[in-house]
Amino acid sequence: MSYPSLKNHFLIAMPQLDDPNFHHGVVWVVEHNAEGAMGLSINRPSSLTIENILDDLSIPHRGLQGHHQVVQGGPVRPETGFILHPDTGEDWLGSHHLMDGLRLTTSKDVLEAIAAGRGPTRSLTALGYAGWEAGQLEQEMLDNAWLSVAADADTLFEVPLTERWQHSAASLGVDIRLLSGHAGHA
Repeated sequence: MSYPSLKNHFLIAMPQLDDPNFHHGVVWVVEHNAEGAMGLSINRPSSLTIENILDDLSIPHRGLQGHHQVVQGGPVRPETGFILHPDTGEDWLGSHHLMDGLRLTTSKDVLEAIAAGRGPTRSLTALGYAGWEAGQLEQEMLDNAWLSVAADADTLFEVPLTERWQHSAASLGVDIRLLSGHAGHA
């Protein structure tokens, strides 16, 4: 059974999803094809700050400008950072266009620019990622583990972390707190 790509969609965890990595989670799917899927959790706070990351990378900084969030992006490779940020027109080394106005960057140069006041003034750094093997995400969708909705950058930069789960579901017209953990298929 073929399933449409969920790239640039939010996966919204159903209330019964009790995996601690995804409970009440919202995941931005950054890649989804026949080989599998990759996503970044966008609402799981990290104990680290952008200043901690800059210090760990020996990047000098003082008085950062803007709003820079750090989240637990997923259980795979949590030592790796993925920076979601508005497209500033700058061509960072490890930068990929996700959608109009939004880029995903994995190179240190964007962090150096942020620290120097030359980079994006808003960013979300996800530490680690979520990964699915071929067919795994499709099966989880059939098992009603997730809802999906088109992703939008405003949710990243305008909605507080603690409100993203309910906000994303509400964009579908759903009060997720009222959904049953049991599903049926017609």
